[in-house]
Amino acid sequence: MSAAAFALILLMAAVTYATRIAGVAAMSFVTVTPRIAVFLKALTSSVLVAIVVPAVIHGGRAGWIAVAVAAAIVFARLGVSVAIVGGIAAAAIARQFGL
Repeated sequence: MSAAAFALILLMAAVTYATRIAGVAAMSFVTVTPRIAVFLKALTSSVLVAIVVPAVIHGGRAGWIAVAVAAAIVFARLGVSVAIVGGIAAAAIARQFGL
């Protein structure tokens, strides 16, 4: 790996870390009311959707199969982590069979 690539990776890591620390620092000044708590709970789902939707749109049939499997797992109340692993596995299997 070149020195420039390594420096860029370190810079991206520093920016990511600074962003996380800034979020924690900013929230230390916020009184968490019930309304803010609901917002923060919904925020994690929003971020997940923002990551998943473009992948599904460009993922073809395998992406749709993965979402269907993950949704079925969530509706069966087996947990979000299990749904993520199941969706990834479904996409991998679908791609293995050329879907």
